[in-house]
Amino acid sequence: MSLLSRLLRPSEPPLAALWRRVTALARTPELYARHGVPDTVDGRFDMVALVASLVMLRFEELGARQEGVWLTERFVDDMDASVRELGIGDLVVGKHVGNMIGALGGRLGAYRQALAADQPREALAAALARNLFRGTGTGDPEAVADWALALVARLRGLPLSDLVAARGL
Repeated sequence: MSLLSRLLRPSEPPLAALWRRVTALARTPELYARHGVPDTVDGRFDMVALVASLVMLRFEELGARQEGVWLTERFVDDMDASVRELGIGDLVVGKHVGNMIGALGGRLGAYRQALAADQPREALAAALARNLFRGTGTGDPEAVADWALALVARLRGLPLSDLVAARGL
């Protein structure tokens, strides 16, 4: 029976464990309670986009193109499920998910540019003020930038095999 159950059980998609870790990091309570990340649908989305972007940038550094594709697929799957949970009808789910993919791409570009700047902390804080805090003047973009830079340092210390397995993250 064990063989049959293994054959009939769908296998986990690539990078499922890493995606679970990405979303767990995005839900770090300290970010919301101490640093003022909005505990809203938009705030949680922006934190997932931040962490996913940082992981994708590490994949770029490693030349891990396929892994970047797989992580994007996990993002799309998760956003599709989240939009459906919010009660968005089937006819417009694709449009909402498409907008989210576009937002992820924009944030990926902004965070890539910030990390390449002469003063990455300041550039990242400015990008977070714009994207995460939506220019409201609330929250602490500098503290979130420090948190994100610590995550970047951890990511840069991981070989591809550990990153894919979500070890040490």
